[in-house]
Amino acid sequence: MFSCLSPGALGLPLDHTAAIDLALAHGFGGVDPDPEHFRTLLADGGLEAVSAHGAALRAKGLQWGMAGLPIALDASAEEFRAALGSLPDALGLLTAAGVTAVGTWIRPMHRTLDHAANWRLHAGRLSLVSEILADHGLRLGLEYIGPKTIWSTERHPFVHDITDARALIAETGASNIGLILDSYHWYTAGETPEDLTGLAASDIVSVDINDARPDRARDEQMDLDRRLPYDTGVIDLDGFMGAIRTAGYTGPVKVEPFMKSLAEQPVDEVLADISSRLDRAITGA
Repeated sequence: MFSCLSPGALGLPLDHTAAIDLALAHGFGGVDPDPEHFRTLLADGGLEAVSAHGAALRAKGLQWGMAGLPIALDASAEEFRAALGSLPDALGLLTAAGVTAVGTWIRPMHRTLDHAANWRLHAGRLSLVSEILADHGLRLGLEYIGPKTIWSTERHPFVHDITDARALIAETGASNIGLILDSYHWYTAGETPEDLTGLAASDIVSVDINDARPDRARDEQMDLDRRLPYDTGVIDLDGFMGAIRTAGYTGPVKVEPFMKSLAEQPVDEVLADISSRLDRAITGA
């Protein structure tokens, strides 16, 4: 595993070049890719410039984290078709830089589609997307959303735990789809380390770690109101990360707390703290 600096996940307004420099300065093992920066390089120097940028990053000893999937699985039919048509060009830019994975989340409820209809929609679309990703040598990470305060807000709940997420992936038959495991969603879904038993490294694409508020019951936790890992001890991060180590996972681990206060603090202090927390999670020390 390697610690990954994801400025967007931390709410830090860092440009891509600064993020790379700060990742090196604070001992991160990688940084999330920035497709907007890649597009700037493409305009100036073509795909060769994008490829050279990725090579330079690797020469510094850093790895790419995960990029966002540039298509929404729950988009309208018209929007999905349009995004699907432009997907190969977007993915070509990522692969030129050496990025190997993209990720997205599963909306855990729907106003009108029942579970069966929504399942068919997602399975079909994931099958289409995974084929295009496979053509570009890319894996897809899927994140389930655990808080009951989200999935219970519309008429039809949908995938919001690891069991259904794995079943949906299996339904597609695609070998390049895996899980984005977030300790916050794992906790709010009522899961334990035993629910991660049997996972292989190939089942996991990316990992996020966070903690939860101590003054709220599990079903009262809000998705955008989290705490930094190890702050409260509400989430069993030792059990969570221990199971992930047992799986043999070697990819990126990042922090995604949705805490606006981080952007108000000196960036070097924030990143030194985040790097230390990630090192603790990865090593188990």
